[in-house]
Amino acid sequence: MSENQNQIQWYPGHMARARREIAEAVKLVDVVIELVDARIPVASRNPVLNEIIGEKPRIIVLNKADLANGEDTKNWIKKYKEKGQAAVEVNSNVGSGINHVLDAVYDLMKEKLERKEKQGLVGASVKAMVVGIPNVGKSSFINKVAKKPTTATGNKPGVTRKNQWVRLNDRIQLLDTPGVLWPKFEDEKLARHLAYIGTIKDDIMDVEELSFHLVTELLEIEKAKLFERFKISEDFEYEMPLEVLEEIGRKRGCLVRGGEIDYTKVANIILEEFRSGKIGRITLEK
Repeated sequence: MSENQNQIQWYPGHMARARREIAEAVKLVDVVIELVDARIPVASRNPVLNEIIGEKPRIIVLNKADLANGEDTKNWIKKYKEKGQAAVEVNSNVGSGINHVLDAVYDLMKEKLERKEKQGLVGASVKAMVVGIPNVGKSSFINKVAKKPTTATGNKPGVTRKNQWVRLNDRIQLLDTPGVLWPKFEDEKLARHLAYIGTIKDDIMDVEELSFHLVTELLEIEKAKLFERFKISEDFEYEMPLEVLEEIGRKRGCLVRGGEIDYTKVANIILEEFRSGKIGRITLEK
């Protein structure tokens, strides 16, 4: 990534509005459910949200756990809990872990609900707000926890554009909020991790360079899975990650006239297969 790309500017108007709306809405809720991507638990946490949420009770949901390394996810949850932070792993596509999130909400709100009941407010409900960066799966999570389609979902970031309340039952209401990124990314590796999972749109990134960096990281932490997926022999000798990327291109027939590598085509294949989990369950941030 070139020098002038290190600080990626990414703050469309709807995200600025969403930040203001979340700041207002947090005053109305009892607890915050923050979704992060289990593959990148650090990069997918928005530091701006910490400022907005403050000391409000919070549950960290490591979503898309089916795409992450299971052992790494367990280690992250253990680390959060050691710091006194409630954390749950979830696969919103099939709903695994959803009930554990609701259990965590009730557990955090137990004392408050008991106080309300003593005051005669029997059946008082809990208001929870779901927050997270774009493309982390908030809408899929809410649809699964509500057991019915209530919000639009999509593979592109920024599908949810406004706050909306969803009543789950007599005891809990959820507020879905738009995904919010922060104004600029000064950490080059953090920005790449967000781009790998599709949070930063491909049309503002160089996909060829992005896939090169992804291959470089995978060679360091998950070489066996990378080689197995693209049918590269363990005996394949290479000095640079670019040689591995080119070998993947040859294996997948990404060639142009004269046998040259079609770098854009192979780059898109690598990114798509990482995002969909076809390369394997991989956690980039240990």
